[in-house]
Amino acid sequence: MLKAAEKAGTVAAYKGGKRGKRALQVIEEVEADVVYELTLTNIKTGEPGLTHIKRAMRAGKHVITSNKGPLVVAFRELDSLAKRCGVEFRYSASVGGAVPVVGLAKKLLAGNEIREIRGVLNGTTNYILTRMSKEGVPFEVVLREAQELGIAEKDPTLDIEGIDTACKITILANSLLGMNARLKEVKRAGITRVRPEAIRLAQEAGCTIKLIGIAKRGSLEVGPKLVPLGHPLAVGGTLNAVTFKLDLAREISITGFGAGPKETSSSLL
Repeated sequence: MLKAAEKAGTVAAYKGGKRGKRALQVIEEVEADVVYELTLTNIKTGEPGLTHIKRAMRAGKHVITSNKGPLVVAFRELDSLAKRCGVEFRYSASVGGAVPVVGLAKKLLAGNEIREIRGVLNGTTNYILTRMSKEGVPFEVVLREAQELGIAEKDPTLDIEGIDTACKITILANSLLGMNARLKEVKRAGITRVRPEAIRLAQEAGCTIKLIGIAKRGSLEVGPKLVPLGHPLAVGGTLNAVTFKLDLAREISITGFGAGPKETSSSLL
């Protein structure tokens, strides 16, 4: 199927495939156990992914998604719908790329109360801050370089203004802390005002600067923070990292590669 899609530009070219069906028709009419919802993210309305996920669940199909939009807009509704319909709802790919943040917290930290989540959750901003830290290069120069390398989008607003990280920390707060938070409730600052001078002062103090998302009950925040060198969140390049503060195990951190087609595919599988 993948070979057929790559060659013809559509899965309809696969043996037995039919052209002309809309996404909702495929979801409701094709016999399948699982629906992968991978449409583009829309953090304002969650559409069309939100409708796709609802229809799939009501059709008795399990849902796996990397789409942050529906989760940011209607996590509580979707989580409840999945339970009522008796289907699985998996969304770890929407946060942290290949890093199994949600799975770790839900399955392997049983018995612990998660008191706080802190994370480097955006590979683009982490790459920019790492380059600024290592070479003292101004923000604007590194951003252009990241765009040329395909690490940053042509319009990098969602990344550099902290919006992408705010979406992810909202998802984590709702799924792991039992909150019913909205994106607009996140206190947010991006990295556009971080200057080489600030990074130099941080280094003199034995720290580095990272864009950190923080979730704890009653408070959601995203912004540049001082992180001690050697701390699990002081990761470089496009790596992601998350630290859980727990009542029993104290602190547990996980690190891995974030955004990217292969990394996201790994998480989806």
